[in-house]
Amino acid sequence: MSDKITVAGVGVDTRHWIGGERIASVDTFTDHSPIDGSVLGEIARGGPAEAEAAVAAAREAFPAWAATSRAERARILHAIADGVEKRIEELAIVETTDNGALLRSHRRGVMPRVAHNFRFFADWLLRLDHEDFTTYTSGSAAGRGHTNHVSWDPAGPCVLITPWNAPLMLATWKVAPALAAGNTVVLKPAEWSPLTASLLADIAAEAGLPAGVLNVVQGYGSEIGDALTSHPDVRRISFTGSVPTARRIAASAAANLTPLSLELGGKSPLLVFADADLDLAVDLAVEQYDNAGQVCLAGTRLLVEESVADEFTRRFVERAGALTQGDPRDEATDIGPNIHPRQLEKIDGFVRRAVEAGARAVVGGHRKEGQYYAPTLLTDVAQDSEVVQEEVFGPVLTLQTFAGEDEAVRLANDTRFGLAATLVTGDRERAERVGGQLVAGTVWVNCFFVRDLQAPFGGSRQSGVGREGGTWSFDFYCDLKNTVTAPNGWNRSHG
Repeated sequence: MSDKITVAGVGVDTRHWIGGERIASVDTFTDHSPIDGSVLGEIARGGPAEAEAAVAAAREAFPAWAATSRAERARILHAIADGVEKRIEELAIVETTDNGALLRSHRRGVMPRVAHNFRFFADWLLRLDHEDFTTYTSGSAAGRGHTNHVSWDPAGPCVLITPWNAPLMLATWKVAPALAAGNTVVLKPAEWSPLTASLLADIAAEAGLPAGVLNVVQGYGSEIGDALTSHPDVRRISFTGSVPTARRIAASAAANLTPLSLELGGKSPLLVFADADLDLAVDLAVEQYDNAGQVCLAGTRLLVEESVADEFTRRFVERAGALTQGDPRDEATDIGPNIHPRQLEKIDGFVRRAVEAGARAVVGGHRKEGQYYAPTLLTDVAQDSEVVQEEVFGPVLTLQTFAGEDEAVRLANDTRFGLAATLVTGDRERAERVGGQLVAGTVWVNCFFVRDLQAPFGGSRQSGVGREGGTWSFDFYCDLKNTVTAPNGWNRSHG
């Protein structure tokens, strides 16, 4: 087997990256393109031995990287961003070929955002600070004058497990703050889309990141993932993916009490009130088909006020009918394929069972040739039905109506998830009132998918544990320390 494959003219190493070296495995797994099902290559398939080697490399590299100055860490992260920007076209075409998302989106938005992830956390590191404060400024102990100083200490080796729907962007949301914090990293990309993680290892090495600070291992969660998350030398685990996998990771990490950050599934509502700009509401609703519906934040449950539901539906059907589905490498394409035949079967199963239970497909509702599923809108769905309550992770939306605010909030909050919510209304007071009652980590008002890295990101209920972004990322990836200093007891000869 060759150690390198060529994907759309770009060479990609299929081996792991451990301790600054390319390491092969005895076993491999096959990576397919969702665009046409073609074989992209055989990828090194790691297990416990590779997990042990990667964690050992991260552990060995940690002391020196943790001791590296903030300024030098930031410089290297900016150098990684420079490397990403030089290879945007290569990264874009490889990721599109590997996971089927739109090439135009990768070129214009996703890969530039990857570079921004590194720049943002490099800059945030340099301004990370907490003003010293004096203990007991009031009360019976006032006047003692003890000073408190808060610092963020690097935690140690981190295991980062990332999903297949936006592989490099979601990986670097984790990798960048973990490295900025002074930690070393073992990155395990999803086996359905592993290729750009390998390219990231090359870029990081070229940028001067020391050996062992970033390690990339490939394989199945049940084989290498469990060995990583149960390792006693791992100090942090960050995972984005499904609830069942998160439960397994949490159980694996429990023996070592390893802190977890979990960004999990969503079944987010998109609420449209009668006073909303209906054209805006329809545009936002159709946008939920982005990335073939493979977006955890997607507002897949359309909740529309009764008085405008018919007009909203008419406009939605018209707009959805104008979407172009096809090869994601074509600039004219709006919706590409779904990632894997198994995922396509899952999506189709949700729709078939919903229709059998009485739902009506007013848009789509069927598979297309290859790994493509028609954008679908289901009406006549019950609140307690599977398709309303469970994450489909495909281009499938449901539409329900409500009579007033109380019912809208009740329907919006009536799932086990709480990742995001989108609210469309022309009334500022209503937006504040309803938005305050929604259970969600992020609420968008008259917009969607605006993600500022300064903001806390994560989910409520079974949509996740913890928050990342801005200082919240450093709070997770570091051990926070408070140093309390007394005003007395000093040797006068030392000042």
